[in-house]
Amino acid sequence: MRNLFVLAAVGLIVYTIIDVLRSDESERFGVHRILWLVFIVVLPVIGSLAWLVLRRLARSASRRGGGAPRPRTASGPVAPDDDPEFLWRLEQQRRRAERDRPAGDHQPEDPRPDA
Repeated sequence: MRNLFVLAAVGLIVYTIIDVLRSDESERFGVHRILWLVFIVVLPVIGSLAWLVLRRLARSASRRGGGAPRPRTASGPVAPDDDPEFLWRLEQQRRRAERDRPAGDHQPEDPRPDA
């Protein structure tokens, strides 16, 4: 039974170390990775549990505060309609094209033909 607790503690420590290494700065509350790793290694169980609790709080706060969290780029490409920067640039291009168009050259808002 004692070996099971040791194995669980080692698994928890390894998991949290990998999780800290893969985290972004907002999940770490601005604390550097190395400081989190030192905390987890010096106080293994307490440091690991503290990391898991604080990371969960950071993720839930980002979901509540800013609407939907921005997808991480490491997990794959972001769809254009999910990227606020892309949508902003697209709107700026549309406004620039509308402004640069001659006054008599008006095009309909929806250029698609009626089906």
